[in-house]
Amino acid sequence: MRPAVTGEIYQIGELAARSGVTPDTLRYYERVGLLRKPPRTGGGFRMYTADAVERLRFIKQAQSVGLTLHEIRDLLGYQTSGGLTRCRQVRDMLRAKLAELQARLVELQEFQRTLSDYFQDCERTLSRAGARATPAEPDCPVIETLRTTKR
Repeated sequence: MRPAVTGEIYQIGELAARSGVTPDTLRYYERVGLLRKPPRTGGGFRMYTADAVERLRFIKQAQSVGLTLHEIRDLLGYQTSGGLTRCRQVRDMLRAKLAELQARLVELQEFQRTLSDYFQDCERTLSRAGARATPAEPDCPVIETLRTTKR
């Protein structure tokens, strides 16, 4: 016997297939509060509605712009706020996310410079050695640098 729910109903496998996630993901989303616990049949089967489909679409869209599940849960919680309060909450979250992204970009630029320097070291070594490379040649400068540098 199905619970009294109106509209289209999906069991967990149907919702998972429709939403492009696994049933385990749906269960996890329920446990962490991203997805509301659905009513169940007498046999214990979860019965999801179109609201769950829309919520999963929202979650996936938020993930696609780099938000974490924790941030998405916060966003979903902001839906209970109204108008400008909700907008301020979202703005504050995005401000923090942008600051985090900026810090990550700085780290990535430093990483890129380091790799570029290593690449150039290899190029110079190989260019100097040319066709005369022998087993007695010095080791790759990058390997030596990584072996001896302490961070």
